[in-house]
Amino acid sequence: MTENAHAPALLRAHALLAADRPEDALRELAVLPESDAGSALVFELRAAALLQLERWGEARDAARAGLAAGGPDPDLLCQLGLAEHRLGRPETAERALLDGLAIAPEDVSLLCVYARLCLEHGQLDKARRLVELAAAQDPDAPAVYSTRVQLAHASGDDVLAQRISREFVAAHPENAQAHALLGGTSAARGQVRSAYSGLRQAVANDPTDRDFARAAYEARIGLHPLLVPLRPFTRFGPVKTWIAAIVVIYGLRSLGLPTLSAVAAVVWFVLCVYSWVVPPLLRRWLLRRWR
Repeated sequence: MTENAHAPALLRAHALLAADRPEDALRELAVLPESDAGSALVFELRAAALLQLERWGEARDAARAGLAAGGPDPDLLCQLGLAEHRLGRPETAERALLDGLAIAPEDVSLLCVYARLCLEHGQLDKARRLVELAAAQDPDAPAVYSTRVQLAHASGDDVLAQRISREFVAAHPENAQAHALLGGTSAARGQVRSAYSGLRQAVANDPTDRDFARAAYEARIGLHPLLVPLRPFTRFGPVKTWIAAIVVIYGLRSLGLPTLSAVAAVVWFVLCVYSWVVPPLLRRWLLRRWR
């Protein structure tokens, strides 16, 4: 039989991938006869499923097999670059992505994966140019939105990152990653309720993603009344909070108010101990209760 005879099976696998059901897609591909299972398209679908499952080594092998079967292909090279990137091999990943861009210089997926690779190595200007090229091709692509959020966060602009996340949710309300990014950017700004709302919606849109579930669980813990005193740590970060406390303590002393300075120091010490002891105990207690 030819590959065309098994086109319905390939279409079903593609539909399952679009529905975030990679394991079902792999089972669909597994029933293909050996004569059809070696085509580049089958390897591409298999690599896509394995990438969704975060089985990076197997995804890399599938992409390489697809390239061996069908020759240079931008989609397979993008999959190979992403897998190599996740495996911690940036040079090999960059080579695959550049080979893909040599074939398809305006491919949005290739540009965004390459931009994320640059971000992880501190090449912000290069990543920004790549994102701009991708946005010029398809500004509403989910990959463009998510990469723009990562770029804003890496640049230290959490306000911009949150704004782009909101635009992402508005453009793709069914996309679990959009809600997860909104939850993450809200958490970075200390907006605990917005963080939990976004992450909870991400889990609702994709209940199979364990990372979303764990993040939503942590955000839900952050809403507990016992953690309200620790909100400054969440909103401003430990370092800024420490600096503010030291400024207050020594500022009161320099103003000739040693008693108030001592009270502030005691309160700060108690708050520090509280931040070390209460969150892990609360997390353990809530986990036991929810189970």
